[in-house]
Amino acid sequence: MKVTVDDQRCRGHGVCTTLCPEVFSLTDDGYAEAITSDVPTEFEAATREAIECCPEQAISKI
Repeated sequence: MKVTVDDQRCRGHGVCTTLCPEVFSLTDDGYAEAITSDVPTEFEAATREAIECCPEQAISKI
């Protein structure tokens, strides 16, 4: 699985970083970014939850 965060949609709620800090982090500006686009298998479920729970729908599988 691969993911990306749309920086035009992200508003920095941090839901993704709470649900899966192994894949997502916040930039110095307070917006989410994917630490790695290739999600390790053991974090796929948490990543899917982050995608579903993102209030701005800024996370996409690619």
